[in-house]
Amino acid sequence: MTPALDDIDRAILNRYQGGFPICERPYQAAAEQLGITEQELIQRLERMLAQKQLSRFGPMYHAERLGGGLSLCAMRIPEDRYEQVTEQVNSFPEVAHNYARDHAFNMWFVLATETPERIDAVLKEIEQRTGFRVYNMPKLQEFFIGLKFEV
Repeated sequence: MTPALDDIDRAILNRYQGGFPICERPYQAAAEQLGITEQELIQRLERMLAQKQLSRFGPMYHAERLGGGLSLCAMRIPEDRYEQVTEQVNSFPEVAHNYARDHAFNMWFVLATETPERIDAVLKEIEQRTGFRVYNMPKLQEFFIGLKFEV
């Protein structure tokens, strides 16, 4: 059983979903804003990642402006294989934001690669590893909605 988040954990998650200090010691600056030490902040983040309370903690890059590729992908996964396939898909460093949906296409994720050409190669690797087809929906236009989840 995963322990509940305390007030400091929730403050970390709520405060840093939309930005993080940009300075020489960003973790120290963030920790000072929270009233804790840099080491405590890092330990809390590592614990929440290990306990899967966080799936990822890091910067968001505009892959295309850096010369990379970006695509939204969907898969149809049987419920009895869902957890296994999720771990297989999430093992790819190019995969972010993998979410379950209540739909025939029940797994949706973002694929960000170093080059646009790498998108097709990663999709084939995911299909080979999981045994399921990946439906690729390349981005045509970007909309920024600033979605945040208050915890």
